[in-house]
Amino acid sequence: MSTLSTSSEHTTADLTPPERYINREMSLLEFNRRVLAQAKNPTIPLLERLKYLCISSSNMDEFVEVRLASLYELAEDPNALTTPDELPPKKVINRLLTATKEIVEDQYHTLNNILIPDLEKERIHFLRRNHWTEQHNEWITQYFSESLQPVLSAVGLDPSHPFPRVLNKSLNFIVSLEGKDAFGRSNGLAIVPVPRSLPRVIKLPPEATENENDFVFLSSILHANVSRLFPGMTVTGCYQFRVTRNTNLFIDEEEVDDLMSALRGELSGRQYGGSIRLEVADNCPKNMVDYLLDRFKLNEDALFQVNGPVNLHRLNAVPDMAERPDLLFPAFSPRKLNTKRKSKHPFKLFKRQAGSDTFFDKIRTQDILLHHPYDAFTPVIDFLQQAAIDPDVLAIRMTLYRTGENSKIIKALERAAQNGKEVTAVVELRARFDEDNNIIQAMRLQDAGVHVVYGVVGYKTHAKMILVVRREGSKIQRYTHLGTGNYHHITTRFYTDFGLLTANPEIGNDASKIFQQLTSLGDTKDLDVLLQSPFTLQSSMIAKIQREAKNARDGKPARIIAKMNGLEEETVIDALYEASQAGVQIDLIVRGICSLRPGVAGLSENITVTSIIGRFLEHHRVYYFLNSEGEPELFGSSADWMKRNLFARVETCFPILDPACFQQVYTEGLIIYLKDNTGAWLLQSDGSYLQKQDGAPAFSAQQTLIDKYS
Repeated sequence: MSTLSTSSEHTTADLTPPERYINREMSLLEFNRRVLAQAKNPTIPLLERLKYLCISSSNMDEFVEVRLASLYELAEDPNALTTPDELPPKKVINRLLTATKEIVEDQYHTLNNILIPDLEKERIHFLRRNHWTEQHNEWITQYFSESLQPVLSAVGLDPSHPFPRVLNKSLNFIVSLEGKDAFGRSNGLAIVPVPRSLPRVIKLPPEATENENDFVFLSSILHANVSRLFPGMTVTGCYQFRVTRNTNLFIDEEEVDDLMSALRGELSGRQYGGSIRLEVADNCPKNMVDYLLDRFKLNEDALFQVNGPVNLHRLNAVPDMAERPDLLFPAFSPRKLNTKRKSKHPFKLFKRQAGSDTFFDKIRTQDILLHHPYDAFTPVIDFLQQAAIDPDVLAIRMTLYRTGENSKIIKALERAAQNGKEVTAVVELRARFDEDNNIIQAMRLQDAGVHVVYGVVGYKTHAKMILVVRREGSKIQRYTHLGTGNYHHITTRFYTDFGLLTANPEIGNDASKIFQQLTSLGDTKDLDVLLQSPFTLQSSMIAKIQREAKNARDGKPARIIAKMNGLEEETVIDALYEASQAGVQIDLIVRGICSLRPGVAGLSENITVTSIIGRFLEHHRVYYFLNSEGEPELFGSSADWMKRNLFARVETCFPILDPACFQQVYTEGLIIYLKDNTGAWLLQSDGSYLQKQDGAPAFSAQQTLIDKYS
């Protein structure tokens, strides 16, 4: 990366795109470095550190199969350039491969030299084969015979048994052999695919070991017993490998009549996309490595030789199996808002009694702000469940991006349809890696009588909205839930997000217009208070940034604080650069990708970028503008300041209008994160990050919120 001049003589025009912006993919790798750093942090409970290692491994897998794969596709066009930095894709790929190998090497160093020794001090052992006792061997041999051998299918390689199709990210072994099989064949090589249903780490039971927490890797068990799969032959080598494939889906939505059917067809082939990366054991002989590279049509740049299991993510089973709560974060129970009627049968239609309050009465009285995971997600579920059984509710409309299996949200929508409500669900079938589940949920809803639509061709529906239409006397009242995160009962326990329940008529009317856009054909873009992608969100954000810049130039107070997951849309970045030059103080809290360079004299010296890595995944999108000529403005949003969110998705951005909710979002979503000096990392102008060290007493935003809410 080029060295940036910090001369105050620099102006915006002096920096061309490669220096003006940080490469998106390199920024994403920097995020993965910060996650991996958590695995080395001795102040974090030990088994949580192991989880961070697993998360970093999973992140790297997704980086290869999505982002790196996309760049390989882009590189097929000789005239293509990356955005926003405008570099040749092949040049970027070479940089990324170098950085990726550094991170992977660091992952295995962290496992072998830091975590495993620390775990051994806590009597949690990963037993190598050369440390197995006779007692261990006896149990492991039996386990192989009873649990592994019946489901393993070794494939000898010869003209009638060609190299098998290898699933994306699946564990496999290449085995070298001497001798002849029952038919006199002696090709010398075989492949042993390992089913995904098998655990990658096995905890030895009390009868097999003296210690409470002794673990063995599945790969070690297979290495020790692989000869049993080839009776009469001699195994001369056995080496694990894994291939990562391109998992991007291509569907020409304008050319298909049924998006669900087309997507299901594509999903069936996702596991066999083009090869991107080959991981092999570091002791695998070169001739066998070359053979595998040739089979997968890869060159040596795509080779990763590792000292340990080829899929570190599967170690995430260990914390639960170890049963050591003292090595985990202290248990945390979210605050619960009382919203339910007392009833043994929550789905039965209720009869309202005189003077009784419903959840709708509470929302109509005042906006209700939920801060997840510190607040439980149950009020959102209660909101839908009560709407499903309330005789005065006429219609329910909802967007669904990710929901998960066995979702109470889905059950509530089904029950609402069965109770005669008009129920519409806008299901995004293309939510990456949730496509299968979303198809299943869409079919369930259709079977229950829900009107299911799949959004708009060419635009993912990423907005998080629920609209409940209720008859109240002679009037129709709309109740709306808007969120920064998904309606997924699992992620709401680990992702930080805001959700707003409101009866504000302008918000309800705007939400109704957006649903009309999504479910029918009509030009209804004239919203009153909500901002929406792909129509008004980007231009509105730029206008508000420019307003702050004008105020600063006029000598008035000016301030921008924004929190998001990613920032790479160049026109927004350019507007922030211009505001910085005008004297606006800009504090950005960006968890992951950030293509803006802070702290460059003459360009961005008034901009700071902080990334918070902690117990929970930071997921809020919150935007604050001082607006010194009027009232300060604060927004929550489903959208990051990324090109995809601003132009290729349906997103919502909603104002926080209630004064109490405003103060809560401002304080809990922004200000305390700027005070954080335990999980905070500061972005440098060269694209690297340094942990924040300000000399103040230790302060954690997440722990502060845990203490407050619990």
